[in-house]
Amino acid sequence: MSSSAEQSYQPASFTFTDENLIKAKAFIAKHPDGRQRSAVIPLLDLAQRQEGWVSLAAMDYLAGMLGMAPIEVYEVATFYSMFQLRPVGRYHLQVCTNLPCMLRGSADIVETCEKELGVSLGETTPDGLFTLSEVECLGACVNAPVIWIGDEYYEDLDVESVKTVIRALKRGETPKPGSQKGRSGAEPLGGQTTLLTPPAEQQNREGGA
Repeated sequence: MSSSAEQSYQPASFTFTDENLIKAKAFIAKHPDGRQRSAVIPLLDLAQRQEGWVSLAAMDYLAGMLGMAPIEVYEVATFYSMFQLRPVGRYHLQVCTNLPCMLRGSADIVETCEKELGVSLGETTPDGLFTLSEVECLGACVNAPVIWIGDEYYEDLDVESVKTVIRALKRGETPKPGSQKGRSGAEPLGGQTTLLTPPAEQQNREGGA
């Protein structure tokens, strides 16, 4: 997959922890005999959660577990951008720069992240805490601009709220995910404006009860 000069960060081996092995076997058990390879994506995700990224050793280990050729696992891992094939920081800031986010100021978001972290896109801070990446659509366009960190989306961002999120992470805190402007889901900033009462059918049922 890469030249020998790029292998220095690769671990010599990988095995699931006892806890993750139980989870892996549960994923595999969801598929009928002969179809175990269908569990490759959740197992790749599990491996990434364990080591923070997906190493060659992990992919080879999964290939053996699922009865696949290693290249088949590599093909899956390299196709989906959710899988990180190099070490990343504890906090991986993935900034969406697709059209809706761009129109809502994602360039300012990227610039603010770079200034706050002292790194450029694709780089990791010297302390290994933060990696900054650029990604395509995260599917939360109505709440653009958006950053994906871990399992959470940080939405409705502006320069100041990005600074607040990053500085909280630096302090070891967990900033509140979701809209940084306080709206619920994708509702307007002023709150819900439609569907304020139950449908007539529901009202009739409740009245009859």
